[in-house]
Amino acid sequence: MDDVADRAGVSRALVSLVMRNSPKVSDQRRDAVLLAAAELGYRPNASARSLAQQQTKTIGVVLNDLHNTFFADVVDGIHDAAVEAGYRLLLGTAWRQDADEQWAVEQFLEYRVDGVVVLGPRMDDELFETMGRAAPIVSIGRRVDAVDSVVNDDKAGGDLVASHLLDLGHRRIVHIDGGTGGGAKQRKAGFAAALERSGAELRVFPGDYSEGPAAVAVDQLLREASNGLAPLPTAIFAANDLSAIAALDRLKTAGVDVPGHVSVVGYDDTSMAALSYIQLSTINQPRYEMGKLGFASVLARIATPKLEPVAHVLEPQLVARGTSGPASTQLD
Repeated sequence: MDDVADRAGVSRALVSLVMRNSPKVSDQRRDAVLLAAAELGYRPNASARSLAQQQTKTIGVVLNDLHNTFFADVVDGIHDAAVEAGYRLLLGTAWRQDADEQWAVEQFLEYRVDGVVVLGPRMDDELFETMGRAAPIVSIGRRVDAVDSVVNDDKAGGDLVASHLLDLGHRRIVHIDGGTGGGAKQRKAGFAAALERSGAELRVFPGDYSEGPAAVAVDQLLREASNGLAPLPTAIFAANDLSAIAALDRLKTAGVDVPGHVSVVGYDDTSMAALSYIQLSTINQPRYEMGKLGFASVLARIATPKLEPVAHVLEPQLVARGTSGPASTQLD
């Protein structure tokens, strides 16, 4: 900064003001400082600044799965809120692995970020509580009592799917669950409880919020139907859109009419779900708003560390599109 000040013919303090984008500098002097900095190849030292200010103005964001567009939609909200507040984001991924998720959070804490947002977390609550002592942590997509959370009412969302399918006359239904993914147990519980009350038949296949297990489940259903072991279900509810689209792909590849013979419903209402050639019926989570709310929670926790943990619960909404329709009896 001394070199830049000498080159520009100004004080070191004025260089500092320019680098902090202070409005208290004339355009002429700002231009002179920026030109001198460019000629010298100078950039502010963020690490040194954070040591001096004891704040990095950086938030770490851990995504459970880079392949799931749900997380990209949430990050859009986090990013816009961060830019507005003058913060930067660091992104990491957990590849749907508990250990990788813990490692990613630990790495951010070592870099002294001001806070961490974890999307679709799988870590247990005790780890959250331990890490939350080092820096503010917010969970988006799963309620964690030890830290702030931003979730939708997953149990109510599962109930909405069940009501939708029952109203369409479906009684032989398959659920591909989300395993240990955030909100998966609650979605399954709400869905199963509603079907049990109606007397409908429910079969559950294990999943993990990814394409693979969903494709395996549908392949098994197709084999059983072709071998006369069991008829196809009239409806499939996948625990998220990524799994639902994989199921949809397998059914259409096999020549099964959707929704004429089998209806398919997902969860999340990701940007892919509304594409004209997919038109997936699904449950909408306000992903962008969840991201903004998650960032706001981090800021509130930074400002007042001793606040009691807050759970922000948003209401889900059913979005009926082209993959769900009246139950078929043609395959009985």
